[in-house]
Formats: sequence, structure tokens, C-alpha cells
Amino acid sequence: MSIAFRRAVIVTLLAVLVPILAACGGAAQTEVVRETVVVVQTAEPVRETVVVEQTVVAEPEPSAPVTGGAFTTPHPILSDINVRQAIAYCTNRPELIASVYPFLDEEQQAGLLMDTFIPKSHWAVNNDVTTYPFDPEQGQALLDEAGWTGSPTRSNADGDLLALSFTTTNAQFRQTWSAVFIQQMAACGIQVIPTYAPGSWWFGSSTGLSRRDFELGAFAWVGQTDPAGRTLYACNQIPTPENNWEGQNYMGWCNERASQAIVAANNTLDRDERIRQYAIVQEEFANDMVSLPVFNRLEAEAASNRIQGYIADPTEYYTANIQEWTLTDGDTVVLGFTQEPATLWSLIESAAVQRTAAFLLSYPFATEYSYDYQAKGQTELSTIESGLATNEDIEVTAGDIIWNIDGEAVELAPGVTVVDANGETITYESGTVTLKQLVATYNFVEGQVWEDGEPLKQADFELAYSINCDPDSGAVSFATCNSIAEIDFSSDTSYTVTYLPGVQWPTYFLAPIGAYPSHQEVSDGRLLADVPASEWSSLPEIVEQPLSNGPFILESWEKGQSMTFRANPNFFLGEPEIKTVVVKFIADTNQAVAQLLTGEVDVLGSETLGAGPEVETVLQAGAAGDIQAFTIASSTWEHIDFNLNIR
Repeated sequence: MSIAFRRAVIVTLLAVLVPILAACGGAAQTEVVRETVVVVQTAEPVRETVVVEQTVVAEPEPSAPVTGGAFTTPHPILSDINVRQAIAYCTNRPELIASVYPFLDEEQQAGLLMDTFIPKSHWAVNNDVTTYPFDPEQGQALLDEAGWTGSPTRSNADGDLLALSFTTTNAQFRQTWSAVFIQQMAACGIQVIPTYAPGSWWFGSSTGLSRRDFELGAFAWVGQTDPAGRTLYACNQIPTPENNWEGQNYMGWCNERASQAIVAANNTLDRDERIRQYAIVQEEFANDMVSLPVFNRLEAEAASNRIQGYIADPTEYYTANIQEWTLTDGDTVVLGFTQEPATLWSLIESAAVQRTAAFLLSYPFATEYSYDYQAKGQTELSTIESGLATNEDIEVTAGDIIWNIDGEAVELAPGVTVVDANGETITYESGTVTLKQLVATYNFVEGQVWEDGEPLKQADFELAYSINCDPDSGAVSFATCNSIAEIDFSSDTSYTVTYLPGVQWPTYFLAPIGAYPSHQEVSDGRLLADVPASEWSSLPEIVEQPLSNGPFILESWEKGQSMTFRANPNFFLGEPEIKTVVVKFIADTNQAVAQLLTGEVDVLGSETLGAGPEVETVLQAGAAGDIQAFTIASSTWEHIDFNLNIR
């Protein structure tokens, strides 16, 4: 088990963002839209919410393929900023939230509101931006100013109705809140015509959103601790037929000040400078009102009143601090899962239940609470400011191996596009070019040991590098491995990575390589260090019974029933007060909630509760004092994009 496990996804200059398709009563269907290259070991699991009932579902005919013609003609309605701002003022977002989360009180509902593309608790948020509280009088005044008058549906001087199409998925969740949105628009004289499309069309690679086939379009992004955003908001990321529909700037928004700032924010490792640049983007984003943030999606978690020290957080799993929990009575905790992990090897499994269980067996290098990072197994984050990293200019020339703009290790040659040391995107022609080269040293807390008492050592880090970067390992991505020019394992508690010229990982300060117990003897007598990477995905000592360096040891795993963990007496921070943790697999969420309320289960995380009607039951029990109930403004946020152009 790698101690490098963490919830964070290690990214290149840019991160992964996922548009969410709410599945009707089932598991999430998603179309993952990527910003260049991603992941070292983990991909963020998507947790879907399906709420309430609704009736109208209209499935559109697939649109004809676009054969040419750029989106250069301003939209006759939405290109007017007065209209866009009017829509924002006419939208009663608390009412939209109440339509899908009626069981939340006003304070909880207000906690889900967003004003920009960055959550309010994020390190990069700019709270000093233009906001759009519900003010229909202001909205109607702006429409009057824009030349749209009359009732019940406004029209212009030419007699054209103020009518807009609205496209989203056919999930009940979005049908519910969008039906309320449509009524709100009607009250301001705007006719909104809905299309509830199948996700396969809306998120298709050649239909719907990717072809900008909408006027008003609603979907969700999954935000990350690193905001990224270049492909969403830069001028050169507007999908058109001419650029083969590259980019995710579906609005067609080109604000030069914002565009320059989003590129700059993703081409510096200086946190203060990134904050300054993201503040500019948010300011322009809010002023131009090209995309209306509707709300953060709700997540909920619940814990027995016996547990003290439980932390519910939007960007970290609840077991990340389980070694700090205490109990007012007893010594056993039961966690309820409605899904069973497929494996305990974090390199190849990305489900939330796997991550939640893995924290019992590993002590993370860093945690990711509240959209930020905290050193744990690392002595400190290896930042430039701490002196543990440098980011120097280096001259490269034809034939050198560098990191290109697509996040690939390539030989520098004419036609290769890179981001130079000044943050400018250039296409190499000849001669020398100056790139940044990142070098970081990662130091680890001394005293960490495996469950058998063997200390972590240099050979364990070397084994992790060898296996994780081996193409036969089955890893999801080798982006980080490919970005490393040289790695120096200098001691049992430190190593230094020299990255290829051009690599600028925003999370460079997190150790990219974990450790495996190289001394472990497997069932056939070989040492783990001698087992080829191709065998690891089926090796019981890796996938079913990994050696722990965390607070608990896996004692047994009865497939389909439960997993039992006992306190690790050799845990370097001391044996936990909780002596036994049982992960119980339960058929469905309703049964899991029932067992929580009877005391058979002590904890239900957001990966089990979701945001359906069961949440209301849990929150009512919490309000009555029967359990601890937590509501979380998740990193997934609903929004409505305005398409500024027509074909």
C-alpha cells in the first residue's frame, strides 16, 4: 500500500474538470472532459445526487454534424450584457436550492450559494466581486434598457419575442430546479423553452455541449483544490469548427484581461501571484455574467454521537483523521458502505469507498482539507517559499527532452509548442528557448514504520518509483513519471525530483512517489521487491492484505459482508484509542440509514448518503440530537452558461 495515497489528483498546469450527468435513480453517468494531462495515482470519484420528482422529459433529435462556419456572429439576445445581468437578477437562487433541498434551513441553503467559479471557502476566492442577489425590479429595468418591453413575454422594437432555449440533462434533479428557474424568468418577461436531453447527447463528443448547441445550458463542474480553468475561460479555448472544437470555453467568452490572468494563474507556482490573477478572472467573470453559478451541490454525512473528532469536509475523506477519533463509550466503530472496494491498491482503484478504507492503512503525505493542503507524512510542503524547491530558467535547444503544452515529454523540434519561462505559449522554430525547470526535495517525518515494525527506508521509495512508473503496473496514467527527468533517493527520509524543462505542476509541493514495503515476503517466498509489476494487480499482499503503515491493520475481509481492521500497535503516532473498525457492506442507502438510526452503524459518509430523500431523514435525526449530521457544500457546482455567439 503506497503511503503516497491522497485524495488530491496530481495535475499538470491544468486540472481535471468533470461535467456531471445526473442519472435517473442510479449511478452517475459522466463524460470526463480533460484539461491536458492528469493524475498520478488517483482520479476523483464522482458522487451523483438524484432528488425529487418531475414530469416533463423531452428528448431532442440529434443535431446534424457541423460542417463549417465559425461562431463569430453575436447572439441577438445573449450578446447584450444587460440581458445576461437581468437574467442573473431575475434568478432567485435560494428558491432553486429549496426546490431540490427543501429539508435544509435558510442558513444551510445560503451556504450552497456561489458568486464565481470558485467556492467561497477556497484559497483563491475573490469575495469582492459583483454579486447578483434576487432583484427582479433591477432585472426588469435592465431589460427595459436593452429594448425588451411588454408583457407577459417581452419583445423588441422589431416584434421579436424575448425567448431563449434552455438545455440540460434529463435527470430529475435538474428538471426540478430548472422548472422553478423557467417560472422565475417568465415573471420577468423572458420565455424559456426547455430541452431535457439524454446525457449521451448533451455530453457527447460531437453533439450538444461540445458543439455549443445551446443558448442557455445547465450542467455541473467538479471543482478542485487547484482551480485550473485555462481551458474554461481563456480566449483561445473557445470551441469552433475551425479549431476542431478544442477547448471548454463553451460560452465563447473572450475577455482579454481575464484571459491573460487565467493563463498567468496557471503559469506560476507563486501562491500569492496565483491569488492575484484568479481575483482578476473572477472579477471579470462576475462583471460580464457569462455563466451564472447556481449553487454548490449538497453532500451529507452522519456519525454516531459516540464519536468525537469527526470532520466532514468537501475536499477530504472523513477517515483522513480517523486516528484522532475518540469514543465516549466502547472501542469499536462501524462504517457503512453501499459499495465494496474492488481492490485496496490505490494505484488502480479510484472509487470513494476504496479511498475511505485506504486511509485506515496508510498515513498520507498530505491532506486536502477545505480546498487546501496540509503536510502530514511530509515534514512540510515542499514549496519554493520554504526553500525546498527551486524553479530556475534553463535554456534548451533542438533535441532536448522537454515538456510540451499538451503535457507530454517530447524531443524539442520545430513545430513543438511550449510555455516559455515568461509564461508565453510559443511554437518552437529553431535556436534556444528558455523554459522553467522545477526541482523539489521532499522530506518525510522520521519514525514511520510498517505494521511489522520495519522502518520505512530508501528501498521502499525506490520500489514505489519502479512499480508506479512501470507500464505493466496497470496505472491509470504515467504523467508524473514521464515528467521526471531525474530522481535522487538520498536517504531513508528524503528524495529530490528534477522535472523536465517546462513542467510546472501546481501541486509540485506534494511528494509524487510513495513507498511499498520492499522487505515484505509474499506467499511464494519472494520478497515484494522481486515481484514484477505485471503481477502486482493480482497479488493478495497488495490488493487484499496490504502491509499497513497507518493507524489500523486489516485483520479480515469477508467479501460481500465486511472488512475488519484492528488498531496498529506499531503506528508511529501511537496506537489509536479506537481498537476495531468494521466496514459493513449494506445493500442500499435506505437500509444503511435505518441501521445508523438503530445504532448498528456508526458512520455514513457522503459516498453512501448521496443527496436523496434519505438525507432528510438523517438531518431530522441530527436536529433531534439522535446522531451527528453534517451538510457539506460539495465541490460540485451547478451553473448556467450563456452562449454569446450563434453559427
